[in-house]
Amino acid sequence: MDSAILKRGWVYWTHIKGSKMNLHPAEKICAGIIATLLVFDAILIPVRGVGVDWINYALMSAIGLTAIGVGQFYRTVRPEEKIALAATASGLFILFTIVGSVFNYLLLPVGELHDMAFIVLDRAFGFQWLDFLNAAAEVPLLSLILRVVYASSQMQLILVVLLLGFRGEARNLHQFLLCGMISAFIAILIWWMFPNSTPAAYYVLSDETARIIQPAVDHTYGLELVRLAKEGVRFISPRDTLGLISFPSFHTVMACLSVWFTRRIHYLFPIFVVINILMIPAIIIQGGHNLVDVIAGVAVFATALFSARATLGTIKSSAQGVFATT
Repeated sequence: MDSAILKRGWVYWTHIKGSKMNLHPAEKICAGIIATLLVFDAILIPVRGVGVDWINYALMSAIGLTAIGVGQFYRTVRPEEKIALAATASGLFILFTIVGSVFNYLLLPVGELHDMAFIVLDRAFGFQWLDFLNAAAEVPLLSLILRVVYASSQMQLILVVLLLGFRGEARNLHQFLLCGMISAFIAILIWWMFPNSTPAAYYVLSDETARIIQPAVDHTYGLELVRLAKEGVRFISPRDTLGLISFPSFHTVMACLSVWFTRRIHYLFPIFVVINILMIPAIIIQGGHNLVDVIAGVAVFATALFSARATLGTIKSSAQGVFATT
């Protein structure tokens, strides 16, 4: 290998090693949330007596930490703030997903479920989950489209992070991160207070409807959620974790995040609007959600957005106060 390359690499490494983490205030808040959840995870793992797939979680964490390291490199060594924003946000997003998912699982078991109450509430709105799926199966092409749309949720969020970062929209990006984290915390809290699974656990689709729709959350998936709620979990691995929460729907929160934070990207916003309008029936059909889950998801997003904006406003006001007194 060229000695000049080695020398340059050593200079970059020593520079990063000798410097402190350079994070924006909002990034520090996100890192603090992640660290707090990590502490809770570390406490709950031995208390619950749960085994953990340490190797796979370490590999996933390494990806997140590497992304943050790349962000630090482009913020401190070769200043490219747009790259730094995108990389740092990506790393924080990955790490939060890991610690948040583990925390959610460590709250198991949660006891008796409130599923029937949500199903009855749906009926009060004149909505029947099983009838809705049977009607969707009458249009096979729509079912195919909704499967693709439902599977796009995480990719949409990744794309939003990268777009906001590379466009240099630091405030929007940080609001996105905070809003997502606060939304997840609220959703987990509601689920813990009012444990729930999915209507798919209580209804069995006909063979023909199941063949056409091919739901991501089917009856078997639903029964496993009910079992986990009552019995808990003995081993946690990223390879087989399930989405535990039905009410409120976090897929709905993800759809709201994607639409709201692309509203200023004029060439992309209409596409995201169309995709996430289709996401609503996809969440019910593919995700096994009640209609009230979707409504609650919108409410959670609105609450989290207000909280995130207020938090960033406080940060901005504090910074202005510091500058005003210096």
